[in-house]
Amino acid sequence: MVKEPLAPWYRQVDRQQWRAFFATFLGWLLDGFDFTITTFILIDIQNSFTVDSALAGALGTVTLLFRLVGGLGAGAMADRWGRKLPLMLSILWFSLFAFLSGFSTSYAVLFAFRALFGIGMGGEWAAGMPLALEHWPTRLRGIASGLLQGGWYWGYILSAVTFSYVYPMFSGVPDPLSDVPGATLGWRVMFWIGVLPALLVLWIRTGVNESPVWLERQRRLRQVGCTREDRTSVLRLFQPDLIWITIQSSLLLSAFMFSYHSISFWYPTFLLGLGLDPLGYVVAFNGGAVVGIALWGRASEGSLGRRGAVTVAALCGVISAPLFLATSSAGILLVGAGVMGATGAGIWGMAPAYLTERFPTAVRGVGPGLSYHLGAAVGSVTPYVLGQLQDGGMTTGNAMMSCIVISGLLVAGLIWLGPETRGVSLDAGDHD
Repeated sequence: MVKEPLAPWYRQVDRQQWRAFFATFLGWLLDGFDFTITTFILIDIQNSFTVDSALAGALGTVTLLFRLVGGLGAGAMADRWGRKLPLMLSILWFSLFAFLSGFSTSYAVLFAFRALFGIGMGGEWAAGMPLALEHWPTRLRGIASGLLQGGWYWGYILSAVTFSYVYPMFSGVPDPLSDVPGATLGWRVMFWIGVLPALLVLWIRTGVNESPVWLERQRRLRQVGCTREDRTSVLRLFQPDLIWITIQSSLLLSAFMFSYHSISFWYPTFLLGLGLDPLGYVVAFNGGAVVGIALWGRASEGSLGRRGAVTVAALCGVISAPLFLATSSAGILLVGAGVMGATGAGIWGMAPAYLTERFPTAVRGVGPGLSYHLGAAVGSVTPYVLGQLQDGGMTTGNAMMSCIVISGLLVAGLIWLGPETRGVSLDAGDHD
């Protein structure tokens, strides 16, 4: 009997699975937009509030630190009350504080708003990733992981386009909220645009179903009677059977975050310092990342597995660092941007799947949420450290390159401290 060929992978995903995917993808895209827009206006912020590079970098650091609060809170909510509610609340939260950031009248006020923004940013990932991946078939989880994480890079592209085309319309308008001579309104408008993601919540509320895996677990708990041990708790992550998973996943994601912020946070400033318009380079970097993380995610479903794909991508990123930074040729820098996106940023294609597969259903919100955002908290020092290195006399490019090499090697090593997870079941009864 002749077997009929399987349909293309994207036709093996039904409408509700795609809706769950796009709820998380679009939330993460808009989250990425609201965060990365800051990287284009650091110079404006420094001029408006008369702060040095280290304090400008600290705005990224405090946002990443407070992601841990959001990741823990929304992750615990996602395990207790379902994935959809904390996803919607997180999107509303980060949209609000992105908008309010544009009204800051001092560095201290902006610092506080960016900290509060980080809570919603962390919550979106912790609730959204399990919602999407628990809907999708096991055999397609790698490609879903890569495409989902690619939402961040689409957000970065969107912020670059907005900076190039919207910012100039307001960069000559005097800033009525600043007493600094020559301060303009452009950077505030960039933050005000960040309120738009709140509209996505209306569609998620009515158009997306709750995770079938989470619903099945609730059904089973009702059948047997929910004991105290069945209830989700952060403390569950530190019991003997899960503590090493928690530690290793957190260390790995710390290295991931160290790598990403070494590559990206000061990158527009590096380009502006060379007298280059960042748009083309940022689009090349993020376009390379969108393609790279999808391809690496797909590759992780084969013989490379999650660990092999992460390792190869990270080492290729280290090798491509000179192409990315150590030249004055505009053409070579453009190629380097695409290559670094596809490799150094390509490691993220496996992150959602790997973390989701490491933890059982009972803690699949709070477990990945803690690991991902504890990693973000540790990695949050990267923008500040890079700023300090520059204040100490290092060029932006040399500071970035040193950190890219160190972090890439850490990623390639730490992934092997845990098991291969490709093909692990996400059933409601899995290793609970």
